[in-house]
Amino acid sequence: MVDRLIYSIDLLSKMVGHAFAWCIMILTFGTSYEVFVRYVLNDPTSWAFDMSYLMYGALFFMAGAYTLSRNGHVRGDFIYRTWQPRTQAIVELALYVLFFFPGVLALVYAGWGYAWDSARILEVSVNSPVGVPIWPMKVLIPVGGALLALQGFAEMLRCFLCIRDNQWPQRLHDVEELETVLRHATEGKSEGTK
Repeated sequence: MVDRLIYSIDLLSKMVGHAFAWCIMILTFGTSYEVFVRYVLNDPTSWAFDMSYLMYGALFFMAGAYTLSRNGHVRGDFIYRTWQPRTQAIVELALYVLFFFPGVLALVYAGWGYAWDSARILEVSVNSPVGVPIWPMKVLIPVGGALLALQGFAEMLRCFLCIRDNQWPQRLHDVEELETVLRHATEGKSEGTK
C-alpha cells in the first residue's frame, strides 16, 4: 500500500517534470533566435529577456519535485554514503521535519499570496515594452511548492520503509547519471576480460 502511494507520487512528479522539461527547448530556440536577430540582423527583440526569465523560472519551480523523486538534489554526501541505510534514513527523516517542510510550506503560504495578487490584477512585466504576462509564473510558485511538499511526503515514507528494512526502496528510473553509466560500462568491460 505504501509502495503504491510512493509510486503514484513519483509518477506525478515524473509527468510534471517531463512536461516542463520542454521549457528547455523553448529557451534554446528563443535564445538562439534572439542571438541571431540581435547580432546578425541588428534588430533585438523586446520579449527575449522576459521569455527566458519566465521559462527558466517555470522549469525551476516545476522540476523540483521531479528532481527530488530521483534523489537528484545536491548533497554533501562524503560522510552520508558511508552510513548504513537505516542511519541515512533516520538523519534524512529528521532533516525533512526540521528544515525541508518548514521551508517548503512557507514557500507555498507566501507564494499563494503573491500568486493571488498577481492573478487578480493580471500582472505583466515592466522590464519590456511588450508587457509579457507574468501572473502565470507567479501562480506556479505555490503549485510547485505543493508538488515539492507532496514529493517530500513520499520521501519521508521512503525513510520509514528504509528504517524498517535497512534498505532503500526502489525509485523510478527514467534517466541515469553519466557517472553511473560510465561506471557500469567499465565494470562490464572488466568482467568481460576475466
